Amino acid sequence: MIDAPHRRDGVRIAALIHRVSGVGLALFLPVHFYVLGLALNDTAALDTFLNWTDNWAVKLAETGLVLLLSLHLFGGLRILALEFLPWTPRQKLFAALAASLAVFVSLGFFLSAGS
Repeated sequence: MIDAPHRRDGVRIAALIHRVSGVGLALFLPVHFYVLGLALNDTAALDTFLNWTDNWAVKLAETGLVLLLSLHLFGGLRILALEFLPWTPRQKLFAALAASLAVFVSLGFFLSAGS
């Protein structure tokens, strides 16, 4: 196998995180569409569902969803950087900063969801 810079361990982990976050988001979509259907067809069921979302576990899951969105967004930006820019140590730093920013965005959502 060719030892290309974009195939080293740290970058493989970033690619894996990007793929896993994409799968997680794809699994969320049917639930999202179901709730949208409730909003259109059955307001009583929607109200019941919305009351259920006040549960702390649901807020924690929503935080995970925001984390998945952030990771997938910044993973996509990493891929664009790989395709259009030369891979340098500075870009590796930006990839690490992007992952950190994704975590902070999800934590910010979690902290604001409690209020």
